[in-house]
Amino acid sequence: MTAVVVVGAGPVGLSAALALRARGLPVVLLEADPKDRARPGSRALFVHRETLALLDGMQPGLAGEITSYGRTWQTKRTLYRGREVYARTFPAPKGPPPFTSLRQVDTERFLRAACERAGVEFVWEARVTEVRTTARGARLTCADGRKWNCSYAVAADGAHSAVRRALGISMEGERGEGFHVVVDVADTPGAELPPERVFHYEHPGVGGRSVMRVPFTGGFQVDLQCRDGDLQEEFGTEEAVRRWLPAVVGEGHGDRILWVSTYHFLRKVAASFTDPHRRVLLVGEAAHLFPPFGARGMNSGIADAAAAADAVVSGVVEPFADVRRSAALFNSEAAGTALDHLRPRRRTVRLRQRAAAALSPVLPWCGEWLEHAPYGPRHGAPVVAGGKY
Repeated sequence: MTAVVVVGAGPVGLSAALALRARGLPVVLLEADPKDRARPGSRALFVHRETLALLDGMQPGLAGEITSYGRTWQTKRTLYRGREVYARTFPAPKGPPPFTSLRQVDTERFLRAACERAGVEFVWEARVTEVRTTARGARLTCADGRKWNCSYAVAADGAHSAVRRALGISMEGERGEGFHVVVDVADTPGAELPPERVFHYEHPGVGGRSVMRVPFTGGFQVDLQCRDGDLQEEFGTEEAVRRWLPAVVGEGHGDRILWVSTYHFLRKVAASFTDPHRRVLLVGEAAHLFPPFGARGMNSGIADAAAAADAVVSGVVEPFADVRRSAALFNSEAAGTALDHLRPRRRTVRLRQRAAAALSPVLPWCGEWLEHAPYGPRHGAPVVAGGKY
């Protein structure tokens, strides 16, 4: 019997496998896709300081590898209808950076190499279709008939988790109206944009829609917040992006587009993070789905992974399930607060934003409020809360 099977080779599954190996347990990692699968897009963009510390605890030096490649910018800028209401440049960090910014495909590349060094056994094209648990362990059956018996299984197989569905664990929460568009753009050599995170409330160049630009190694991401009545073909295709992108970042970037994706906001948390026999532990998007603002998804998922490894080693799963579900509920509530601000349906919210923008030249705290509000509550332990931009 294998000690632990991890399902899913995304950043959370790779982190779970690495954490388990760091604790001396043999690990088999099952991934439904082939070894040479393509993973386009930035997806999860930020790895926060607390997450880097967790990864370095799993394999010393790993955080340094990631931060050496990733990008840490010092300037934050917020505008309202084209007028700057907040700007701050922080000094370069002397110790570990508060975050590093890189595409998820690169984060996965570093984590996969770390897992290979640690001796994780990878099994590709192993799509799990059935999961059965007893008081003594779990059995996972793959589509091709292969079976895996293990003491514990960690499900990190994403939003459409086959493991979660096989266990009959429901997701509780809501799906937001409308959609957003995410665009990755490669830097133009010799004409790179300033390394700043810029957020525009009601950008006049895109019809008063809000938009954010965030740098990453080799390029930048643009996030356009569409309205409920917007059509995907008008904003969410590469052809559409070529039309509106110059108004946001200037001319000359249309032929540098790497990836375009649209997404709906989901705020959902699994009804339980484990099965009745406490042999399967849900982590990452198998357990919770958050809107991207606040960078809570991958960062809280890696915290889930570290906690799951501790629970497997101790053989006590119930506290893991309770604590990590509480963290997920906190994140979901924080994301809801951010969405109320980013997609204000109440007139009072819009009026507060307008008043804060008007007063920001004489009352700097108004600009600070506009800067921080899109990312939800700022209190709570960052690893539990998943961090913030």
